[in-house]
Amino acid sequence: MSVAVGHALIETLEADGRVRPDRLSDWLGTSRQQLAAAAGLSRDAVSKTARLQAPATQQRLRDLVEIINRIRGWAGTPEVAFAWYRSEPIPGFGDLTAEDMVRQGRAEAVKRYLSRVAAGGYA
Repeated sequence: MSVAVGHALIETLEADGRVRPDRLSDWLGTSRQQLAAAAGLSRDAVSKTARLQAPATQQRLRDLVEIINRIRGWAGTPEVAFAWYRSEPIPGFGDLTAEDMVRQGRAEAVKRYLSRVAAGGYA
C-alpha cells in the first residue's frame, strides 16, 4: 500500500508505512482527539496500540494524510490545509467537507475531486 506524501508528511509515518497519529497531530497542530474526529475514528483508535494498527484505522489515517498533502500545495501550510479539510464545503458533494466525506468512507471521491481541481477542472 502506498500513500502519496510530501516531504514533511513522510515524518508522520513509520518505516513500514503505518501512520503515527502523535506525529501527525503535532505536524497539523491539533490534538489526537481532534485528529481522530477528523478521520471519523474513535479516540481509542488513535491511542490504543491494537486499534491503531487495525487496517481500517490505518486506511482512514492514510486517506487523511494523502488529502492533506494534496491540499497543502495550494493552502501553503499544514494547518491551513487541515482547516480547509475540516471546514470548506465542496459544492460537488452537496456542500459536505472533505472531513465529512472521509468520515463517510468516501475518501476516494475526495481524492478524485482534488485530482480534477489540480488538473484545472471545476468542482
